[in-house]
Amino acid sequence: MENVGVKDNYILVQRLKSAGCFIVCVLLALICLVPLYIMIMNATHGDAALRAQPLQFLPGGDLMTNIKNIAGGEFPQSPNFNVWLGYRNSLIIAGCTTVLTVFFSALTSYGLTVYDFKIRDGAYTFILAVMMIPIQVTSTGFVKFMVGTLGLANSYIPLIIPAIAAPAVVFYMRQYMKSSFPLDIVEAARIDGSGEFRTFLTIAIPMCKPAIAVQAIFAFVQNWNNFYTQNMIIVSNEKRFTMPIMIQSVLGQDKHPNLGAQYAAVALSVIPIIVIYLILSRFIVAGVALGGVKE
Repeated sequence: MENVGVKDNYILVQRLKSAGCFIVCVLLALICLVPLYIMIMNATHGDAALRAQPLQFLPGGDLMTNIKNIAGGEFPQSPNFNVWLGYRNSLIIAGCTTVLTVFFSALTSYGLTVYDFKIRDGAYTFILAVMMIPIQVTSTGFVKFMVGTLGLANSYIPLIIPAIAAPAVVFYMRQYMKSSFPLDIVEAARIDGSGEFRTFLTIAIPMCKPAIAVQAIFAFVQNWNNFYTQNMIIVSNEKRFTMPIMIQSVLGQDKHPNLGAQYAAVALSVIPIIVIYLILSRFIVAGVALGGVKE
C-alpha cells in the first residue's frame, strides 16, 4: 500500500511539473507573438483609429491605404520609400552575410574540433575574447578604415566581408560539433582517401545541418535588422538604402506622422524574416537541444 501511495505522489508531481512547464511555454509564446499580432492588426487601421485606440486586436480595412501613404498621399511619411528596392538591398546584404557567416564559422569550428594542434585552446580562447568586445567600441576605427582609407562608402563590401568573422556562431557550432559530431567518421573518410576539405563539405556540413539552420536564422535576422552598421556605411546613395534605413526615415517623420503608415512599413519589413523562419524553423528544436550541451 505504501508503494502505491508513493507511486501516486510521483505521478502527481510529474503532472504538476508538466503543467507548470506548459504554462511557462504558453506565456513565453504569448510574450513573443502578441506584439507581432498587434503590429499586424495596427497596420490595417488608419491614423485616426490608432490615435483613438493605440492597441487594435481586430483587423481593419485600411492596410492598402496605409501602404500607399508611406510614400504618397497628402502627408507622405518618406517620399523615397521603395519597398522593393529595400527588399533587394537588404536581401543582398543579409543573404550574402548569412552564407559567409555560417560557412566560415562551421569551417573554423570543424578545425577546432577535429584537429589537435598546440594553440587550439588558445585560438578558441581568443575567439571567445573577441566575442566579448561590443561593436560600438570598434565602430569608429571600422568606419575610418572602410570609408576613409579604402573609400568604400555606400558599398556593400564593408557590410558583407566582415561577416566572415562571427565569434558567437563559432562558439555555438563548436559546442554542437563536440556534442554530436563523431570523429570516427572523419578517420574513416581519411582511410577511404577523402581529402580534408571534401570531408568537411560532404560529411560535416550534412551532419551539422540542424545547427547550420539555426545559426542561419539568427544571422539573417541580425543582418536584416542591422541599422547601426548600415547607417554608418550607406550615407548618401538612396539606391543602396536597406529596409532598416528606409524604416527609420518613416519612423523619423515628426511633422505629420501617420501611425497607420508607420505600422504598415514596419510590418512590410518583417515579412522576409517570417518567411526565413518558417522555412528553417523545423531545425531549431533539434539544433538547440544538441548544440546547447556544455563541455
